[in-house]
Amino acid sequence: MSETNIQPLGENVLIEPVKQDTKTASGIVLPDTSEEKPQEGTVIAVGDSDKIKVKAGQKVIYSKYSGNDIKVGDKEYLLVKSEDILAVVK
Repeated sequence: MSETNIQPLGENVLIEPVKQDTKTASGIVLPDTSEEKPQEGTVIAVGDSDKIKVKAGQKVIYSKYSGNDIKVGDKEYLLVKSEDILAVVK
């Protein structure tokens, strides 16, 4: 799990999106512009609301166009509202 100095507030959840392969199984390299935004990631930190149902370290699936992109150093994160998290991957 990644360490970050970002602590979400309220009902917000900080997620590290899963990196997608840039090459297909047949070896074709895909440019960044053709990739779809990932919908799966790992919860890094959660806000202080009692309504949040996920914990740090869980893999989750979230709404496709939700959240705000955040870049800290060379890492990219997504800050989403807890209501935009659709499922926990077990």
